[in-house]
Amino acid sequence: MLAVIRLIILAVFFVVVGVLGCLFCILRPFHRNNTPLFAHIFGSMHRLFGLRLIIRKPEDFDHQGPYVYIANHQNSYDIFTMSRSLPLGTVTIGKKSLKWIPFFGQLYWLAGNILIDRKNKGRAYGTIGTAAEAIKKRKLSIWMFPEGTRNYGRGLLPFKTGAFHTALQAEVPVVPVCMSTTHNQVSLNRWRNGTVIIEFLPPIETAGLKKEGARELMQSAHAQMNAKIAQIDAEVASLDHDLTRKA
Repeated sequence: MLAVIRLIILAVFFVVVGVLGCLFCILRPFHRNNTPLFAHIFGSMHRLFGLRLIIRKPEDFDHQGPYVYIANHQNSYDIFTMSRSLPLGTVTIGKKSLKWIPFFGQLYWLAGNILIDRKNKGRAYGTIGTAAEAIKKRKLSIWMFPEGTRNYGRGLLPFKTGAFHTALQAEVPVVPVCMSTTHNQVSLNRWRNGTVIIEFLPPIETAGLKKEGARELMQSAHAQMNAKIAQIDAEVASLDHDLTRKA
């Protein structure tokens, strides 16, 4: 019964926010802060799923940058957890097909996110230039998932180089963002589904690196994120154990 109630609330939420959000974005289409605004609204729904969210990032981080943020992509619940941490002046890169999802897709496009055609490699490569230009000219930060797909509990997958070429071309730092493992964490029929930790790591500078350094940059970022995810997973396990004992 709880699962049905949650799904009904979620369906109404998507329609209402999608319609009102599109109307809002029509008044200021592609504004630099449209995406963070609605990302935070979607992220607030973590409470609906009984999740406790802990976000760690340096003080005043929303007013720094621009950066290329790279994050681990786990499952569809990311939109209700990780999106809550999106800094101001940030847009994401997503599949072109997202635009056709009723209500959400139109909002995603009008909010100013960058859409790519993954089936067309030529256009996908062109996206690197588009993203780098947006960083340089509009001082936007770009949020990317370098795994290229959801990992569904398989651990941090190998990275693709696109995010790192973007950072090198735009000459901005890469900021890894790590979220604790949420695979199989949420049960729609359970009131409380534990803790999720999202942590921003220190920026990895790209100044002075050549384009050929993308792979080395990628490997360094992957190693840092892998270690941090293991650390916060252990912390989540300890926190949730303590909460269970106190309950």
